[in-house]
Amino acid sequence: MTIRSTLGLATLALALTACGQQPAPEAPAAEASPPPAAPAAPAIMRKAAPAGAMAYIIEPADGATVTSPVRVAFGLKGAGVAPAGVDLPNTGHHHLLIDTRLTSFDQPIPADAQHVHFGLGQTETTVELAPGRHELQLVLGDNLHVPHGPPIMSAVVTIEVTN
Repeated sequence: MTIRSTLGLATLALALTACGQQPAPEAPAAEASPPPAAPAAPAIMRKAAPAGAMAYIIEPADGATVTSPVRVAFGLKGAGVAPAGVDLPNTGHHHLLIDTRLTSFDQPIPADAQHVHFGLGQTETTVELAPGRHELQLVLGDNLHVPHGPPIMSAVVTIEVTN
C-alpha cells in the first residue's frame, strides 16, 4: 500500500467521523433458546378387522422342502382383497414377511426385501430364496399399509430351500 493510499483512507475515516457517522453498535448477544420440539408423529387410526377374518399361506406347506424360486399362494377368509390406496370396508392387501416379524402394528408395514408388498391385490408370488431354512408370514394391510386391529396374520410357515 502506498503512502498516498494510506493517507486517503485516513482522510476518509476522519471525514466520516466529522460528519457524525459512527459504526453501528453491536447487537446484544441473543440468549440461547432451546430448539423447537419436533412435532409428534400423527396417530394412525387402525381399521377394525372383520370378525373372524384370517390370512393363511396355501403353499408352501409348513415344514416343506422346496427349491427356489418358491411359489407362495396367499389365502384370506372373512375379508376381501383391494389394491393399496383403495379404501373399501373389510378389505386390505397382502404383505409377505420373509425371515422377519413385525415390530409395530400401528404404523405402515415397511417396504423392503423382507416386507414384500402386494399393493395391486395379488394373491400369489414367486420369491428367490437362498438355500437354507426360511420363515414366511402373511399380514393383511389396509389401504395405507397399516395392519388391521387386531392384525390379520397367517401362522408362520417354516420351509427348507435346497438347490
